[in-house]
Amino acid sequence: MIYIIDDDKIMAECVARVAKKLGRETRIFSNGIEAMAEIDRELPELLFLDILLDGPDGFTFLNELVSYSDTEKIPVVIVTGLTLFNTSFSDYGVVRVLDKNKMRPEEIEEAIIKYGR
Repeated sequence: MIYIIDDDKIMAECVARVAKKLGRETRIFSNGIEAMAEIDRELPELLFLDILLDGPDGFTFLNELVSYSDTEKIPVVIVTGLTLFNTSFSDYGVVRVLDKNKMRPEEIEEAIIKYGR
């Protein structure tokens, strides 16, 4: 299961379509609170996370995620329009940062194949 946490419904659906093409199931959440509640029931194999979310932002979500031993190892792909590409997030399980303004479906597919379990 791949979790997509993004309040931009169109962007979330784009990521979900690529995952579905690869035969992966997805769950879409518009905020981190909903996603964290669901993580308690089912650990995802991979997360796609927007940073600018309604309510707690993606940075807050990442801090919460790494504070638990069962969720700290979940690979995270940040999908954002912010300029974060020279920032290291390795302590937060972030394996890749994709630019919402430029990313192509092939980049999403590559991240799923490389980092999904």
